[in-house]
Amino acid sequence: MMTLTAADGHQFQTFEAGNVNAPRGLVVLQEIFGVNHHIRKVAERLAGYGYRVLAPALFDRVRPGIELGYTEADIKAGLEARAQIPLEKTLADIEATAAAFGEGKPVGVIGYCWGGTLSWEAATRTRAFKAASCWYGAGIAARKDARPNCPVQMHFGALDKSIPLSDVEAIRAAQPGVEIYVYEGADHGFGCEERASFSPRDWELAELRSLVLFAEHLR
Repeated sequence: MMTLTAADGHQFQTFEAGNVNAPRGLVVLQEIFGVNHHIRKVAERLAGYGYRVLAPALFDRVRPGIELGYTEADIKAGLEARAQIPLEKTLADIEATAAAFGEGKPVGVIGYCWGGTLSWEAATRTRAFKAASCWYGAGIAARKDARPNCPVQMHFGALDKSIPLSDVEAIRAAQPGVEIYVYEGADHGFGCEERASFSPRDWELAELRSLVLFAEHLR
């Protein structure tokens, strides 16, 4: 873990993986469960493709060290923590994380669940990233008309009750330039091996598509 400082002076922990001198960077944005075992594993796996990866602990504004599992109680705790942090503060932490890679290094962002929505917010509200991959972000539809500042890719599960297909089609209609993929047998959280909804086949394809996006645009 390393300590970073946002523009407002807030200090937060960030999980770091990969070579500090890697030519390209990725920011991994957490679910509502904190920078837990799963998110650290994601960061380490992506670092294996030649990236320096940083995963900011966005819940540090509530309380340092929040790491949750996937029970109903954990979901409730995660939602309560998320509700306490204004979006502007979270974006400040994300921008500080992107800046930590240094001037001139191309950086992408990938996020899951809450982080999937935040990846879209970061792509539209900041200019910190060269590409963004958004996995099952339930808040994207509410901001479907925003203008992205970089290439964006989105991944949704057709069985995801928290993101109805009508929302996905509304996003598609509003954002013809965004790559949008729907995985027919997948539910919410299909990219997390620690959840019952994990779908290895869909996760593998979505991650491959994300890696292609970053390989193309992080130059």
